[in-house]
Amino acid sequence: MITSLSNKTPSDGFSSDGYITDQDCFSTVRYRTMSASNNGCGFIAAYNVRHALGHTVNWDEVRAELDTMHTLRIPGPTLMRVMRDYLNKYVPGWIETVGREGAIAAAAKSRAGMFRYQEGYTPHFVSFVRQGDGRFRFFNVDDGLEDFTATMEQFGRGHLLRGTVIAMTVPYTSAEP
Repeated sequence: MITSLSNKTPSDGFSSDGYITDQDCFSTVRYRTMSASNNGCGFIAAYNVRHALGHTVNWDEVRAELDTMHTLRIPGPTLMRVMRDYLNKYVPGWIETVGREGAIAAAAKSRAGMFRYQEGYTPHFVSFVRQGDGRFRFFNVDDGLEDFTATMEQFGRGHLLRGTVIAMTVPYTSAEP
């Protein structure tokens, strides 16, 4: 059965293992004065990274905190300044890499993280988590690509095509599974 966008709720946007996969399900949630289905990718990516790291975290608390960290009460996306401050608070040791090739290489060596890039012509945050077989699981990329696995190189070739690419990654150690 197909569920119309207006009937989707935030609980419909989660995978069975607790990741947010579908931003469209957040149409009734406000973020930066507008519907989070239009601009919620930042808080979704932040929540997913923290979830991947095993933090006990509530998506709405992440949304509310990121929202209040913006000094201007205007519509818009999550600002990089705000995302950096948020990650510094909750994800010690994260690393920022700017530039397509460097970002892909850094992400391929990471445990989890997110990209800030343009999906099509729209600025977007996408989270990912290592799967242990050289592949990564990506969340909330685009319609039809809400939850899938690929290598970093495959993801980069298909998605990291326009504008500045920024990776915000959590280092992987060989002691981790």
